Amino acid sequence: MKEQMNSQRYDLHTHTQASDGMQSPADNVRWAKEKGLAGVAITDHDTVAGLEEALEEGKRIGMTVVPGVEISTRAGGKDIHILGYFMDYRNKVFLERLEKLRQARDTRNDLILSRLRSLGVEITLDEVLATMGRPLAPDESIGRPHMADTLVQKGYAKDMRDAFDRYLAEGTPGYVSVPRVEPAEAISWIREAGGVPVVAHPGLYGNDELVRSIIEAAKPVGLEVRHSDHDAEVESRYTAMAAHYGLIATGGSDFHGARQGVIFHGDLGSRSVDGQVVEELRKAAVAQK
Repeated sequence: MKEQMNSQRYDLHTHTQASDGMQSPADNVRWAKEKGLAGVAITDHDTVAGLEEALEEGKRIGMTVVPGVEISTRAGGKDIHILGYFMDYRNKVFLERLEKLRQARDTRNDLILSRLRSLGVEITLDEVLATMGRPLAPDESIGRPHMADTLVQKGYAKDMRDAFDRYLAEGTPGYVSVPRVEPAEAISWIREAGGVPVVAHPGLYGNDELVRSIIEAAKPVGLEVRHSDHDAEVESRYTAMAAHYGLIATGGSDFHGARQGVIFHGDLGSRSVDGQVVEELRKAAVAQK
């Protein structure tokens, strides 16, 4: 059984309509099965609203669904994302904490839209919501990819990447940062909810000293080594870093679905890990309960 699990693949980083993904949680689970994966994690931004649907679909079709979340934090002048796995996603305190993060996200959205309008880029929140094509459900949130969709539809950008490069990515005129919790606090929240904290996509921060300082100060359990935006050299570097600190080397596509025909970050299953990694994460969660 153990050997069979080790030969199976799991994508441990995917997003759904509960945050800024394009597909429903059930769709992600079904698509993962179609792609031959043994399992998939749902890791929406600052919300666990999609987990129940995903877990139910996993049971229905015989797919392992790893409950997850991706928490937005700030350190060293950078937005740092912390993944959590196998936490009690019904934990009341944890849910209250995520709600406060979504309120900060809403504030940031308003500031971004205001700044864009000051630049002559006329888009409103109502237009962004209309672009979604469906009502925003409770505990769901708007993200920058939703705004990018609207920018493309209104002709301010040619595609998603162009929208981020010109208006929404860090360092562009439309980018806004709001006060956020530090990585160590998010890591504590995940632990207190019985989960396993992992530093997400370290290659995106462009500062390995900052990544090391977070690891040394906050003591996560894992480091996301495999990611759609990590090339072979970057993956090798973070494999070594994970080994140095005794961290579980995780990985996933950061799948968000297709917008204007382009899959953002990577296709579901394009980055994955074997079953042994999932088992290590599960054991780490059990060990701290």
